[in-house]
Amino acid sequence: DVQLQASGGGLVQAGGSLRLSCAASRFTFDNYAIGWFRQAPGKEREGVSCLSKIDGSIGYADSVKGRFTISSDNAKNTVYLQMNSLKPEDTAVYYCAAGACRPRELEDFLYDYWGQGTLVTVSS
Repeated sequence: DVQLQASGGGLVQAGGSLRLSCAASRFTFDNYAIGWFRQAPGKEREGVSCLSKIDGSIGYADSVKGRFTISSDNAKNTVYLQMNSLKPEDTAVYYCAAGACRPRELEDFLYDYWGQGTLVTVSS
């Protein structure tokens, strides 16, 4: 099965930046897209971004457009989420998942494999 390892979370002040990494094994970009999701305390999990090398799709939630950038390093089988201009409301556990990228439909049911989360805390 596909295995995913998310990393890069931490504590940052509002306005700061973090880069999350999602290292995938037993995985090929030919078969799966990668999505990033987050879950804040007391809230439902929400889609943040996705990237597909299969059809070139890239999608972002409205709340992160213009601030977050998803990218990949095929040689390393790694997908990154560069997060700039962070806000306290970005505080959450961030997860990466392998599945299908539908830019207008960042829904978790499209993803079959999930990594463990990495905590991002943005202080005001």
